[in-house]
Amino acid sequence: MTAVLITGTSSGIGRATVARLARRPDLTVYATARKVDAIADLADTGARLLPLDVTDEASMRAAVAAVEAAHGQVDVLVNNAGYGEYGPIEETPIERVRAQFETNVFGLARLTQLVLPGMRRAGRGRIVNVSSMGGRLVFPGGGYYHASKYAVEAVSDALRQETRPFGIDVAVIEPGLIRTGFGAVAASTLGATADPTGPYHTMVAAVDASMAKSYRNPMLAAPPDAVARVIERAVVARRPRSRYLVTAAAWAMVHTRRLFGARLFDAVNRLQFR
Repeated sequence: MTAVLITGTSSGIGRATVARLARRPDLTVYATARKVDAIADLADTGARLLPLDVTDEASMRAAVAAVEAAHGQVDVLVNNAGYGEYGPIEETPIERVRAQFETNVFGLARLTQLVLPGMRRAGRGRIVNVSSMGGRLVFPGGGYYHASKYAVEAVSDALRQETRPFGIDVAVIEPGLIRTGFGAVAASTLGATADPTGPYHTMVAAVDASMAKSYRNPMLAAPPDAVARVIERAVVARRPRSRYLVTAAAWAMVHTRRLFGARLFDAVNRLQFR
């Protein structure tokens, strides 16, 4: 059976992915979170539970060791843990930027480093990195979050080329707006970092209102299982694609950005967020 290790499964996309993959008789799914109590109910799906904090070296080593002890190697790693730190570039405290990169980029990279030796020994493996459409385009107010996802895209592109000779595939999942707790976290960080009397207060208010409206719009935002279905395809496909854009709205925005170029895309954003 294929051993699948998934990070960040206490809510949203990670939880939906566990529920979907654990149904498959050909997969042994390891659901992880910083506090196992938060995912105790996932044991009912048949998943095995492990504590895992992607910002803690000992925690990551212990989780990988547990899977390797049972299966010889981690066959599939789904790097899903992440969150959105929003706010103006000038006003967002740099320690909060570092914290976001620790989770979204450095944790993903370190856990990948830890599973690769076992995958190479086995001559096979798959790494599925959950990025975002925000790794392909940028909106004001989310610069540091977008930067972390651009980094995930770059790491994934290099990793895909480096590990192919060892039988290891790398796929990137790029969700659009998904109805999880992400939007609420992003909005709370946006409000917490911005000075209500500062030079960016008008832009911040416009970004906040736009996010709230977009996440309520069923034509723009999809449920977490929409991403889980795509992750399942990336996990079980004989030859996974390099990238999977999730939702029609995400596809439209990414390709609009490509066709418009920077100047026209910026002009559209100025109209929306002025």
